[in-house]
This record gives sequence, structure tokens and C-alpha cells, in this order.
Amino acid sequence: MAEPTPPSPRTTVRRGADRAVYASDDVKAILDAGMIAHVGVQTPDGPLVLPMAYGRDETTLYLHGAAANHLLGTGNGHEICATVTHVDGLVMARTPFHNSMNYRSVVVRGLATKIVDKAAKLRALKIITDHVVDNWDLGREVSDIDEKKTLVLEMPLAEASAKVRAGDPIDEPEDMAGPWWAGVIPVETRIGTPYPAADYTGDRDVPAAYRALDGTVR
Repeated sequence: MAEPTPPSPRTTVRRGADRAVYASDDVKAILDAGMIAHVGVQTPDGPLVLPMAYGRDETTLYLHGAAANHLLGTGNGHEICATVTHVDGLVMARTPFHNSMNYRSVVVRGLATKIVDKAAKLRALKIITDHVVDNWDLGREVSDIDEKKTLVLEMPLAEASAKVRAGDPIDEPEDMAGPWWAGVIPVETRIGTPYPAADYTGDRDVPAAYRALDGTVR
């Protein structure tokens, strides 16, 4: 079976091309494991990158923020770039020159469009919310004021590629027999035990969906 090809020239991995991943399912799995996307746009004041919560369906990446969010407002109708990165390990080589990281990363490029239709906007907000923690239906219903204060951009997933590194350090042959330690220090993002807000006065237990997250790794 032929290997997947880059979706476009500008999402082709050139440096470290042997680490490129283009299969759609693999790209989406990396997105699904993350919680924050760093989104870059070109503004009148120069380039700007901000972290944002996100979500996706099969064809589209959704980004949201306050309606007054300068980056989101500037991105509407323009090409933007969103990246998601996981650090899985610190790779310690026999010389600092060859130190590295084990990682999974995705780059998505495309035209960002503001979602205006209310039903489509609420659907996108549910996707974003449930991507981070599945709790859209566990809180108060979104009000008209909430909806108006929120801006959501959508961008196609058609131009998305990934890059992945895993494994041991790659050292020079002449250093292999040296006394220096070499190996990998694992890095994990682990979800902890939920606790109530200081001003919570209710008597409900922590929702089961939240308790189930305790100890999981993303």
C-alpha cells in the first residue's frame, strides 16, 4: 500500500521528512489527544500567536474565544495556522548537541471563517467544549448573551500534516562506547482529582464524567 502523500506543498515536511505523518486518521488522533492549539495570524501590528481551546469534526477545526478577541477577529476571512504539540519525552544524548525530544505535532493551515449561523455556532461550541471535557450537557444552558459574547472560527482540515519523533538518542558512533549516560526521560500530561470551587455551596457530588478523568493521560 502506498504511503499517504502531503495534502499540499505548504504542509509538506521538509526537514526531518522521515518523521512526517500524512495519514488523516493519525493527524486527527494527535489533535484528539491535545487540549490547546497555538494559532497564528498576520495582524496590522505584525504576526501574533495565541493559545486557544479547539475541537474538530471529520472535516473542520473549530477555534473559539471572546467576540472581542483581536486575533480571532483578525483571522476571519484570512489564512491562519494552528499547531498542536505533545512532548512525550526528553531525549538525553551523550553530547548536548544531540539532545532532542520525543513529540507528536500537527500543523493545520487554511482559510478561517467566522461562524454566523446560531445553530452552527452552538454545534461548534459543543464540539470544542466536549473535546476538552465532555460536559456540554452538565451545566447551565448557553444563553443568548453567552452566545453573542463568543466568536467561533472554522477552518478546513484539508491542509494538515504531522511530525512525530520517538525512540532513543542518535549519537555519533565514536561516542557510543563513552562513559556518558544516554536515554529518555518520559513526559506525561496527567489529569488530577477534581475538587469543588471555593465558592461552591451545592451538595451535588462531582459528576461521574469528571471523576472518570482522574489519572488519565493526554
